[in-house]
Amino acid sequence: MKKLSPRQESILQFIGDFVDEHGYPPTVRDIQQACNISSTSVVDYNLNILQRESYLRRSPEISRGIEILNGSKRRTGTVAVPLMGYIAAGQPLPVLTSEDGRQGEPLEMLELPSDQLKGEGSVYALRVRGTSMIDALIDDGDVVVIKPTASVRNGDMVVAWLKKEKEATLKKMFHEGHRVRLQPANSQMKPIFVAPSDVEIQGKVVMVIRKLS
Repeated sequence: MKKLSPRQESILQFIGDFVDEHGYPPTVRDIQQACNISSTSVVDYNLNILQRESYLRRSPEISRGIEILNGSKRRTGTVAVPLMGYIAAGQPLPVLTSEDGRQGEPLEMLELPSDQLKGEGSVYALRVRGTSMIDALIDDGDVVVIKPTASVRNGDMVVAWLKKEKEATLKKMFHEGHRVRLQPANSQMKPIFVAPSDVEIQGKVVMVIRKLS
């Protein structure tokens, strides 16, 4: 690795501090503003140098696709988690999609503290729309990290797929014999009742990332 310029040192330090504080990497514009750089193209130029010298790795198609490396290793203590789209905490959304309707491609990658994931491996993240889980401290715009699994217990917060409606929703789940209750955490909203055969549990919430004010 060659010696970095003061600007490159500043950029690298800011990225590390940002990840430590927020749990995910900054955007190029975040770096531009924080490091007082004249344009995003100058930031991009310096990020390319940092990548070439193996200080970081970039995914150009992802807005926050910056991963700090230590030599050839990932910055310790973090895990890259894909933000796959949106989930309804309110009236169910028709599908889990990105903003422009595409599926299967992350909106961005989030660098999350590995200790907060408690060893969970294959997880993904969804941004919440709606306020049905507000009493569980999950607001519109927050991010939930999901462990894909169909094995859940009563009271777990889950991503539920309603088969007849072809809609997904974020709720607490309770098996009640002949029916499943999908319970909002909002006293102003009513639960959703469905037959067990009409609901598919796609995963449960293992972490919440709250939107910054």
